[in-house]
Amino acid sequence: MGDMESPDTTAPRQSGIRALLPDKAFVSSRKGQLLIAEVALSFICFICFVASSAAAFLTAPLVEFLFAFFLLFAYSSKFNEQFKGFHWPLMDFLRCVSASVIYFIISIIAVSRYTDAASKAAGVFGFIATIVFALDFYAIFNDLANFLKQGDTTEQPNTEDDSNSDSD
Repeated sequence: MGDMESPDTTAPRQSGIRALLPDKAFVSSRKGQLLIAEVALSFICFICFVASSAAAFLTAPLVEFLFAFFLLFAYSSKFNEQFKGFHWPLMDFLRCVSASVIYFIISIIAVSRYTDAASKAAGVFGFIATIVFALDFYAIFNDLANFLKQGDTTEQPNTEDDSNSDSD
């Protein structure tokens, strides 16, 4: 009987389809809400570009949708904690920076060059996605900067003795 674990110490494991759903704590966090917004806006932009005459731009929203969906799954299922070899925040930061730049460029082109309504809608949703991705990389940058500041406070400043000074 000493081998039995207390039910309070182990987290309940979900089985079946519920294991694929994101955790409520993660979904209610800032990072979870930003990732859900990125997934939704990327999918909407993809659908708009498919329906528009600017179909040449549908690859970027599709790739960003897949990357954001993968990271949503990885963060919500704690998949990122199993693979310590990747620097997940840096990878996420680079994804957000590149996505915001790419969305900004293709949105300007979609709004200015194409006249159909689907291209205009894709451009507007692309601008909104640019803002969401920019908010995400700003939040990641602040988290990384705070992490690096905490690492600097543990080091002692190097003070030299005045007796080693060559000045007279």
